[in-house]
Amino acid sequence: MTTQTLPPTEIYQGQFGEFTITQSDRTGVIIYRAGLMVAALSFAIGSALVLFKNNPTVFTALTPLYACFSLALGVSLFTIHIYMASLHRMLQIFWAIGSITSVILAISSSEPLALTVYNHPITLFGVGFIFVALTGIYFKEAFCFNRLETKVLTLIVPLLLLGHLVRILPTQAETILLGIWAALFLVFALRKTVQVIPADIGDKSVFTYLEEQRLAKV
Repeated sequence: MTTQTLPPTEIYQGQFGEFTITQSDRTGVIIYRAGLMVAALSFAIGSALVLFKNNPTVFTALTPLYACFSLALGVSLFTIHIYMASLHRMLQIFWAIGSITSVILAISSSEPLALTVYNHPITLFGVGFIFVALTGIYFKEAFCFNRLETKVLTLIVPLLLLGHLVRILPTQAETILLGIWAALFLVFALRKTVQVIPADIGDKSVFTYLEEQRLAKV
């Protein structure tokens, strides 16, 4: 009888010691990236309907696309690796606020959710939190990996939403910014699929150190 030997586990040297990457870690990264891809595709399809199909009926189709986007983004936010636990939790809370507000508006409004938000920019004080959370992901990726598309997205998203909120952007400018947002979001999600998995896991020794510090304070 022959016995199979498992391949040796690669050991990484972190800032605060050695660590290994488990299959669970890799699965988490795959789920994170899959969530980003689904969110990006949903957002791109919805944006394309708005930009290229000038028909009021498309707004009805945007609600399920937005729901898919929101759920996928939530999955990514719960599987992303961020060293600062407080920042990670804050982004999750922002997503929850935006999602709950969206559900309330979708149920209570007589018009499609997208039209409600577009015609009543004040609703962005609730719904907009979901995009604050998304911008947090863009910022994290720009900071960690120096990606050009996420740097641009970190600026475009608040510019478009705040510009619409205070009504200072002309419709043409909003259209252009939305198109750029959708395109770069897809580029970002696609580039994540070919990035090496350990990069998204980061230095696990930092997570261990921070957790030890937190427990020591308790």
